[in-house]
This record gives sequence, structure tokens and C-alpha cells, in this order.
Amino acid sequence: MTTTIERTYARKVSQIERGYLNAASQGTQQLIQTVVEGVGEIDPVAVREAIRIATAASPGLAVVRRGPVWRAGGPLPAVVVHPAGSGLPAGALGSDIDVVRGPVCEVHLVPGPVTRLVVRVSHVVTDGRGLQQWLADVFRVLRGEEPVGAPAVVDDTHFRAAAGTVPPAPAPARVAGFPAILGAGPSGPTPLWVRRTVPGSPSGVTARVAAAISRHLRGDAGRLIVPVDLRRHDRTVRSTANLSAQLLLDLRRGDDWRRVHRELLGAMLRKREVARLAGDFRRSNPFANTLAEAQEHTDDRFPCTAIVSDHGPVHLERYHAPGFRPVRFYTLPMLVPYAEMFVSSCQTGDGTELTLSCRDRIGAREAAEAILDDAAGLLTEVS
Repeated sequence: MTTTIERTYARKVSQIERGYLNAASQGTQQLIQTVVEGVGEIDPVAVREAIRIATAASPGLAVVRRGPVWRAGGPLPAVVVHPAGSGLPAGALGSDIDVVRGPVCEVHLVPGPVTRLVVRVSHVVTDGRGLQQWLADVFRVLRGEEPVGAPAVVDDTHFRAAAGTVPPAPAPARVAGFPAILGAGPSGPTPLWVRRTVPGSPSGVTARVAAAISRHLRGDAGRLIVPVDLRRHDRTVRSTANLSAQLLLDLRRGDDWRRVHRELLGAMLRKREVARLAGDFRRSNPFANTLAEAQEHTDDRFPCTAIVSDHGPVHLERYHAPGFRPVRFYTLPMLVPYAEMFVSSCQTGDGTELTLSCRDRIGAREAAEAILDDAAGLLTEVS
């Protein structure tokens, strides 16, 4: 049955999404991958039905592009069931999602002593917050509840207007690149993901992780990207669109996390992520003006040291269902051509989940583990 929301859902392809579309058209994977682990069983038939109902309330997870507009009516998110006890589906995690043909989202169910639900979605059409809204609705339906929905069709221009007066931001200087930290030599065909669960959920997670990375810089400086959710400028809107804008921060070797935290808070108070959207991306982008230029940074030097994205508190009870109790939630961040690593974090209960993604090459795992060791130390440090 087609709902009224589905029939009327149409929104412009935003400026943010156009950048991701350009990258995807050149073969660079643009994926968000989220994992929910728990004990018990999830019925695949029930999941498919829950996805149908949740997507009717949030049509942005089943869209097709018609020129400059995303419209409802694309294929529903696919559900793939893997053999029991097979772990994370390595082959599936390395595959791309075709945002043209769809579906733009897929769900992999891996039964076993640890049951895993792996959600993969194109970052072209949504971001971490949008995906979490939809996934929470899937579990609401599994519990017999009504989905909340995310039907808004606004794009990033709405939030730029909602932000009000935004002081102009100086264009960051272009850099030739910073020496690589994580290994050397050619990289393998798939990302290397290194995970860590750290006890405690302190404040300033992004800054603490950034400071840990700064201890491993090969020179005096590095550069950091922090994705910021534009929804903060109008919290009444529920949208699954890609509404993540970038803050750019400079790192110093051996930086203090408190200094980084102050700089991050100051940039957010000045709405620097909105100011960057107002500029000419091709001219003001400090990393690369073309995808070909971005893809040159894959060996020894990168203009961006790290992307650090904190998803904040994740309430595990949102992801429980009859017969299934969640115990862990984490993401598997993508690789970005001009960034050496991508670190994602979230807080669940009394712990912080960290995942670092980088190119899989000689020495990378050991170097990534060393960064996560330092991050764990800073996350458990008494403030």
C-alpha cells in the first residue's frame, strides 16, 4: 500500500549530496555501514515487513533520482540473510551500492550466538543521523509500535537559513599534504577497520580522539575534518537527507585535547560549518578541487590527516525487538580519497565504541592500534 507521504515525497538534490554524487560517479564508494550486535533471534520475514512500514514513513531510504530531485518509489532496502555464525559478511562489506538503480540501502542479517544486523546505505542520500532515525523506526515496528517517521523534504538551504546570521569564515590555506602515519606501500582492495571498546563515556570525545592522533603526526601539524549535523539549527525537522557539513580544524603535534575542544566549540558557536556551505566549493575546498586530484593522495602524503565523527549517545533500547537484545552498536566508516583515516565513535551505556578505517597496507594495523591505545587512555583520563 502506498502512503500519502510516499506519494508526495520529493526533495531537491542538495549541494552536499551533489558532491557525493560526483564522487560516486567516479567509482569512489560513498557508504555508511552500521552494525547492531545482540543476543537472540530476529525473524527475516518480520524484518522485511518492518522495513516496508518504516520506509513508508521515511521514504528517503527508497528514492530514485529524477534530474535534480529525489523522489519516492525506488526499490525497498534489500534484506540478505547469511549463514548462521558466519560473522561480518566480508564480501558484502566490500561491495558498492548503485545509487542510480537502487536499492540505496540494504540490510544483512547474520544469525548466530552473536546475531548481527548490518545496515549499508549510500551516503549520497543520507547521513548517520538520518540512518539512525530510520533504523530506530524499523525496530519500533518489530516491537509492534508505530514508526515516528522522517518525512521532511527540505534540503541544506533550509538549515542554512535557520542558522540565521553566520559570520564569514576565512578560507583555509591549501597544503601539499601531511606525511602518512598509518603504514607504507600499496594498499589492499578493501578498507582496514580497527575497533576498540573503551569503558566510560566522557565529554569531548572528538577532541580526545584528535589529540591521540596528534601524538603520531610525522611533522609539526595535521588537519582534521569534523562532520557536523545541520539539523542542530532546526531540531523540529525530521529528515533522512545527507545533512552533514564539515568543520575544519588544524592540529598541532602532541596537541592537548582541551585546546582542540575549545577550538571545536568556538567553531560551532560561529557556525563555521554553515559558512563553508556558502562558499564556492570548487574554489574554497582546501583538499582537492576535482576528484582526480583527491585520488592522488593515496600513498605517502594526505591533505587531511583524519576525519573524526562522533555519533554521540546511542540508546541501545531503541534497537531491541521481541527475542532480540542488543549489546553493541558501532559503525564501519568509509575511506575518503584525500583523508588518511576516518575515526567514528558513539557512546552506548557505560562505554565508547571506536572504529578507525584506513588503507590496508604494511604496518597500518599496528599504527592504528597505537592510535586507539592513546585514544583509550585519553577517554579514560579523569577530566
